[in-house]
Amino acid sequence: MHYHICMPARRLATQALSELLGVLSHPDRVRIVEELRQGELDVNHLCERLGLAHARMSQQLSLLRNARVVVDRREGRHVYYRLADPRLAAWLLDGLAFVETGAERADQVRSAIQEVRMLWSEPDKP
Repeated sequence: MHYHICMPARRLATQALSELLGVLSHPDRVRIVEELRQGELDVNHLCERLGLAHARMSQQLSLLRNARVVVDRREGRHVYYRLADPRLAAWLLDGLAFVETGAERADQVRSAIQEVRMLWSEPDKP
């Protein structure tokens, strides 16, 4: 009886998590979340840091905003973005340990993960 009552809740919860994972399934969007881990940045700085064209960045930010992963703030002609919940960046950093453990291209992937972990763990330098 208890199992039957929980099914709608389980479906809703797993659907919500699945949608979040779907939004995060693109490397550009993961990189955007990582860049915003220290706080807000404007679109131009995000484009520079990630080497993405403005149109591509806008498309990715729109998807993240629609999924409530990021929020924006307008100041004149500039649009600033920040994570809606900064814990997401930490969650992705924790996810690197899972990826590292299951890495098939062990040496190459582990080396890349260690480099990224160091970059993501350090505060940005001006």
